[in-house]
Amino acid sequence: MKKDIEKIDKGNPVALVPLFVFLVLYLGMGIYFSMQGVEMAFYQFPAPIAAFVGIVVAFIMGSGSIQDKVNSFIKGAGENNVIIMCMIYLLAGAFSAVSQAMGGVDATVNLGLSVIPSQFLLPGLFVIAAFIATAMGTSMGTIGAVVPIAVGIASKAALPLPLTIGAVVGGAMFGDNLSIISDTTIAATQTQGVEMRDKFKMNLLIVLPAALITLVFLFFSGETAVQASEYSFELIKVLPYVAVLIFALIGVNVFVVLFGGMVLSGLIGIAFGDFTFIAMAQEAYAGFNSMTEVFFLSMFAGGLAAMIQKEGGLQYLIHTISSKIKNSKGAELGIAALVSVTDICTANNTVAIIISGPLAKDIALENEVDLRRSASLLDIFACVWQGIIPYGAQLLLAGSLAEISPMVIIPNLHYNFLVLISGLLAIYFAFPKASDIFDNRVEEQQGKIAN
Repeated sequence: MKKDIEKIDKGNPVALVPLFVFLVLYLGMGIYFSMQGVEMAFYQFPAPIAAFVGIVVAFIMGSGSIQDKVNSFIKGAGENNVIIMCMIYLLAGAFSAVSQAMGGVDATVNLGLSVIPSQFLLPGLFVIAAFIATAMGTSMGTIGAVVPIAVGIASKAALPLPLTIGAVVGGAMFGDNLSIISDTTIAATQTQGVEMRDKFKMNLLIVLPAALITLVFLFFSGETAVQASEYSFELIKVLPYVAVLIFALIGVNVFVVLFGGMVLSGLIGIAFGDFTFIAMAQEAYAGFNSMTEVFFLSMFAGGLAAMIQKEGGLQYLIHTISSKIKNSKGAELGIAALVSVTDICTANNTVAIIISGPLAKDIALENEVDLRRSASLLDIFACVWQGIIPYGAQLLLAGSLAEISPMVIIPNLHYNFLVLISGLLAIYFAFPKASDIFDNRVEEQQGKIAN
C-alpha cells in the first residue's frame, strides 16, 4: 500500500499560481482598503472579478488548446455540487426577500424576543441552526433560512451583528457535519467504506466539546442584550419559518423546503394585503438579484478549481502531504491536512472530500487508522475550513443576507475555531478510541474493508 501511495503523480506546484493570484487580489485589496479606512473594504474590488483574473492566468499558463481549457473550465463551473449551491443561493434569496416583504422576519424576531430570555438569544440561534442543518443536511439552506431572522434579532436586541451571524454559521456547520443526509457525510462514509451511524458516533464525540464551549461563550456574550417588555407580532406570519423547520426535520429536500417557504410567505403576504401577486414576483426576482455576486463567484471558483486540478496543482498538494507520513498519528494529521488544503483550494467541502477521500483511505489502511475515524476527520476538517474561508459559499451567503463583509464574520466563528482545536487534540491524544465505541476490533473492521 505504501508503494501505491508513493507512485502517485507528484503534480505541478506551478499550477497553483492562478489560485494564489485570486486569493492575493481578493484578500490583498480588501486589506488595503481596510487600512485606508474605506467602508465595506472587501466589497470595493468585486470577488468574482478577482476570481476571473485567476481564471485568465489559468488560461495563459494551462497546457492544451483553448478549447481544452474552455471545456475544463465549463466542466468545473457546471459541476453538480456547484449548480446545487447556486440554486440554493437563488431560492434562499427569494425566500428571504418575499418573507421580509410580507413582514415575516419582523414577526418571527418579535416572537423570539418575547419568548426567549435575552441571555439565551445567541445560544438559541446556534441550537436552532444546528437543529435545522442536521435535519436538512445542508449548511447553505440553514444559513438562508436563519440569517434573516438573526439579522432582525441582532438589530432589536442590540447584539453585534457579526457575532450573531457567526453563531448561526457555527450552528449550521455543526449540523451539516453530523447530518446523516449531508452530502459531506455521504462522501466521507462512501470514500472510506464505513457505516453512517458509526461515523456519526465517532464524529460526535470529537466535535461535541467544541459545541458545548461555544454555547457557554455565547450565553455570556448575550448577557448585554437589550430586551423590551413587549413586542407585537402576527403569529401567522411566523408560519413560513415554522414550516421550513418542520419540513427540514422530516427530511424534505432543501429545494422543496426553500421554494415552499417562499410560496407560503407569498400567499400570506397577498392575503394580508402586503403585496400583490406581481409585487411578490418582483420581490422574488429581487432576491435572485441579491445573490448575483455569490452566484458568479461560486461558478468561477468551481471552474478555476477544475483547471488547477487538470494541471496537477491538487496532485502536488496530495503528494507533498502523503510523502511526510511516518506513523498512525502522522497519518491522521496527514488526512486532516490533505482535506483542509483541498477545501481551501476548491472552496467546496464535498468536492474536497471526494478528491482526497481515496488517498485518505489508502493512508489509513497502511498506517492502521480506523476508517470510521478517517471518515470523521475528513468531514470535520473539510467543514471547519469551508466555514472559515471568506470566499466559501457559506460565508458569502451569510454576508450577502446580512449585508456585511464575510471578513468581519470570521473572528466571530467561535465554533469553527474550537472544533479545529478539538480535532487536533483528538488526533494528538488518540481520542476517542474505536475500541471504546464499537464492539468489533479495529483489525477486524480494517480487514473487512480492505478485502
